[in-house]
Amino acid sequence: MSLLYTQTIVIVRPGILADEYGNNKPDWAGAARTTVSGVNAQPHGGSAEDTEDKQVTVTGWRLFTPRGMDLDLRETDRVEMAGMTLQVTGKVARWPAPGGGVHHIEADLQEVS
Repeated sequence: MSLLYTQTIVIVRPGILADEYGNNKPDWAGAARTTVSGVNAQPHGGSAEDTEDKQVTVTGWRLFTPRGMDLDLRETDRVEMAGMTLQVTGKVARWPAPGGGVHHIEADLQEVS
């Protein structure tokens, strides 16, 4: 394993609940949690602040897996790492490997605090 891929994350996948109108909504209280080791996450895209209504800082991150590692990660999931809870933003990129399969994945994450 490369020295770059030493981080551990927890993928948090919500269950589904119906609201009072019958619409499906995420159930974060009953979320499934999957621990994954051997990944790399780096700050990506900088941070932005919004001070109009309240102090909010949004920080971007990018998650990478090593060659040959695919993750069951969806755009509706959250990722916990280093004491932060991050939202997956957009589709998870699964890069194809020559000869088939997945070479690695990349996912954009966002922390809002």
